[in-house]
Amino acid sequence: MKVITLFVEDATSDPKIQEIEGILNESRGIDRVLIDTDDGEIKIEYNEEQISPKHIILMLQERDYNIK
Repeated sequence: MKVITLFVEDATSDPKIQEIEGILNESRGIDRVLIDTDDGEIKIEYNEEQISPKHIILMLQERDYNIK
């Protein structure tokens, strides 16, 4: 398992957090998603044989999330 940490500005309110969790948890290769609502930090545990960090970032950017 690998871990990637992203910061998403919109990941501080309940509706957006639930949407982000849904997007990520439905993706094959992502095992766990932890979101810190204070600063929008997202820790994602993933299987590097099934999904890449680049693909994870692209999934969020395609839905108009701004990643720092």
